[in-house]
Amino acid sequence: MKQINIFDKAGSFAENKDIAKAVRIEEILPALNKQEEIILDFKNVEAATQSFIHALLSDVIRKYGGEVLDKISFRSCNDTVKKIIGIVVDYMQE
Repeated sequence: MKQINIFDKAGSFAENKDIAKAVRIEEILPALNKQEEIILDFKNVEAATQSFIHALLSDVIRKYGGEVLDKISFRSCNDTVKKIIGIVVDYMQE
């Protein structure tokens, strides 16, 4: 199981798409290729932009399909972050 602490990468306001892209390429995709489950821990992240979450997840969902979300857990998300994740996930599955 791979745990990724978003606060350690992006701080309390996750907005930098380049950081999200790096996390996706360097950590999420390699873990999925090894059939690992992933925990994206949003502890201490107060907010995230839609573009950050999109850069983090959209290519993953595009490559693996919606069922990849069974292998990704979102931990310690406040209501704001949950809403943004929901918007991006819903959009990618349309």
